[in-house]
Amino acid sequence: MSSAPGREAGGGGIESSVSPHAQRLEREPSDAQPSVRQARGNGLTRLKGFAVPVVILLLLEIAVRVGWVQSYQMPAPSEIASTLMDLADGALWKHIGASLTRVLSGFVIGAGLALVFAAWVGLSREAEAYLEPTFAGLRSIPSLAWVPLLLLWLGIGETSKIVLIAIGAFFPVYLNGVAAIRNIDRKLVEVGQMYRFSRWQMVVHVFWPAALPGAFTGLRSGLSLAWMFLVAAELIAATKGLGYLLSDGRETSRPDIVLTAIIVLAVLGKLTDGVLAMLERRCLAWRDSFNG
Repeated sequence: MSSAPGREAGGGGIESSVSPHAQRLEREPSDAQPSVRQARGNGLTRLKGFAVPVVILLLLEIAVRVGWVQSYQMPAPSEIASTLMDLADGALWKHIGASLTRVLSGFVIGAGLALVFAAWVGLSREAEAYLEPTFAGLRSIPSLAWVPLLLLWLGIGETSKIVLIAIGAFFPVYLNGVAAIRNIDRKLVEVGQMYRFSRWQMVVHVFWPAALPGAFTGLRSGLSLAWMFLVAAELIAATKGLGYLLSDGRETSRPDIVLTAIIVLAVLGKLTDGVLAMLERRCLAWRDSFNG
């Protein structure tokens, strides 16, 4: 009878003799496995993104080689790749540099102004009453309708192109910014008022974090429209840029040059959007949201 308690005490001593460091080492493999699986899953997801473009390219190559599609209308992907390599050895980088500079300049100006006006209108009903009708009318104007006016006012230099791109980037950022502020949970504002936050503290600690996801959505939409407005600007009056390359390919009946410019525009748009997406993930790392 007396030996059972001793064994129980001895068992407890053996369990307690295992150091916390050893217990942590035993847990580490199971903790590390999910991160490894997650990294593999992310890599597989990235590879899946190439599946559709690769299939389309293969089908186009086959269709052109077999004769189902005429090469003067749709060149084979291999021919487009050859044109891309030839342009890369020549003036392609000059066109990319000119277009990228215009897009980034116009986007920074347009998005910066949009965030300022979005904060003003979102936080003030009086500002909304004065500004919203005007902005609603301006955002319905097509991009090409601005071109003749900007050429008359600003000429055919860089200023008119950057202003047109800024107009394109302005409205998506503005609309999403106002919507993000107006959709903030009222309970968060009441908590800030309960703690007697000043106006500045409310903006920094309540409005800004809560509106940041919507603001990033607007920024990414504005960046995509900036690329669209770039083509409209460079098709009208430009001596360099990807829009000029599109126009040059059309005038010389070179669909391979046109498609090369379109592909480069798509790649640049994806890369710049990827930069914003990475910044969004870093700034919103605190958010516990549904990932699908």
